[in-house]
Amino acid sequence: MHSLSQLHTFGLVAHAPFIIEFNAIQHIMAHQCHQDAFVILGEGSNTVFTEDYYGEVWINKLHGMVFSEDTTNHYIKVASGENWHSLVTTCVERGIGGFENLALIPGTVGAAPIQNIGAYGIEVGPYVDSVEYVDLATRTIQTISGSDCAFGYRDSIFKHALKDKVFITKVNFTIPKLVATVTSYGELATLTSPSIFDIYEKVIQIRQQKLPDPKQIGNAGSFFKNPVISTQHFTALQARFPAIPSFPVSDDLVKVPAGWLIDTLGFKGKIMDGIQCHPQQALVLTNIATGTGSALINFARQIIAEVSAQFGITLEHEVQLLGRINRITL
Repeated sequence: MHSLSQLHTFGLVAHAPFIIEFNAIQHIMAHQCHQDAFVILGEGSNTVFTEDYYGEVWINKLHGMVFSEDTTNHYIKVASGENWHSLVTTCVERGIGGFENLALIPGTVGAAPIQNIGAYGIEVGPYVDSVEYVDLATRTIQTISGSDCAFGYRDSIFKHALKDKVFITKVNFTIPKLVATVTSYGELATLTSPSIFDIYEKVIQIRQQKLPDPKQIGNAGSFFKNPVISTQHFTALQARFPAIPSFPVSDDLVKVPAGWLIDTLGFKGKIMDGIQCHPQQALVLTNIATGTGSALINFARQIIAEVSAQFGITLEHEVQLLGRINRITL
């Protein structure tokens, strides 16, 4: 059995019988799985092994970036194993705007369309021209257009119809040269006529102040999704909790910060069996000592239960939780 502790940023003790690195598409196409289950990892920033995993662990080591442009757009073809923040940094250094709000999001480029990663008023989905992948049933290379990826809030086709059926190999982006900067969200609103570099630096500063570094404290970033509720439900909550923040999604839907709900119930800073609700950001659970998978699950379930009881909202975990073979849903 091989240790998984260094392969997922939460750092829980876990092992697996097979860990396989793929640094070429041909290796993916030729590989024959020894186990009944497998999981694909990039940097392990959104996956937590809650116990020993008895499937195969596939590590994405595909690398490469190609930039081109015409009079109206920048075109970027990026191998899925590239680090996301490195891509953002390279774009900013080249004067290419669009991704600066997404700086310092952990993980790989291949995970970006799966999660439809987003931050500070921006999501990656609108910039995805297409995604290339190996169809694991036919071992053929396929391409799906961004418009067919069914992007939603932290959601995509790769979590549904194509879940566990593909190995993403490349993401192709199209970024208009006249893309507008977005500074309406949170602390970014304090910036005056910022450049893309100013926004990039500010986002990094904010994230470093609010979020723990997984190299120092084990964590998987935002553990829960921000719930989207009806305006009617929100109006009822607002009558009870006048300070409750919100972000409009549509005429009928409102997004409520999960961190605010968790913090309001007093969980911020609370510790349970080596797992802590982070003192600066209640949306993040951390492994501060000798936390275990069962302790993490129990703590997360307690938060879900109390948020449901107090606010009538069912939180969903954003992090992928893995048991012996299957994913765990709280």
